[in-house]
Amino acid sequence: MNILDALLLGIVEGLSEFLPISSTGHLILASALLKINQTEAHKAFEVTIQSGAILAVVWLYRQQLAARSDLLLKLCVGFIPTGVLGFLFYKTVKSFFLPSTVSYSLIVGGIVFIIIERYLKSRPEPDSNLEGISYRTAFAIGLIQSLSMVPGVSRSGATIMGGLMLGMNRKDAAEFSFLLAIPTLLAATVYDVYKNFSTFSLGEGQTILVGFITSFVFAIIGIKALLKFITSHTFIPFGIYRIVAGILFLLFLP
Repeated sequence: MNILDALLLGIVEGLSEFLPISSTGHLILASALLKINQTEAHKAFEVTIQSGAILAVVWLYRQQLAARSDLLLKLCVGFIPTGVLGFLFYKTVKSFFLPSTVSYSLIVGGIVFIIIERYLKSRPEPDSNLEGISYRTAFAIGLIQSLSMVPGVSRSGATIMGGLMLGMNRKDAAEFSFLLAIPTLLAATVYDVYKNFSTFSLGEGQTILVGFITSFVFAIIGIKALLKFITSHTFIPFGIYRIVAGILFLLFLP
């Protein structure tokens, strides 16, 4: 993998991490298009550059995180299901990292998005807020987040849709999803680096740095763009995109 590959994958990671389209899935598909083999070292690279996206969330929400210890506790509660299941089924989850799995997950997820949005169409926008989210709701969203261990499901998509179904408004569901990424992606990054540390080489440091910085910059762009988008749109366009992308990848990827 060269610097240009790292740059492109960093852009894909940063933009797709917080959009409901599956960053892991798009990284796998982008790597396939770039003809980069899914070796253990490359899988570790994909997970490691997620730390750039984590830093983007911490930077954008640094004031809320510093001022509210209860929010930090709720994020920890929300992380528990994914943390436990991810630890127990690490090897099984890694076996799903295939373009075909991603493609089918994109299609199924897109259909689910459209169904949920049609169901919520007649419901007025709830007047919820992050301050009022309960520990029970945080844990429930965490359970839904665990579905995203299957590549292509989308961590942000699962948690945002879960938040909407549990009575949150679009902005708060999206922001809680962003914040829940901090413990989730941090744990995934640390654990994956630990499990695959021997696969890293000194020569990969430059590509990882490029991917990290690019991911950070484009994650900020992605977060701000999504928050602006959902003020006047539903998630149906993302559902349609997922279905079309999944079908195209099934047709044209080996």
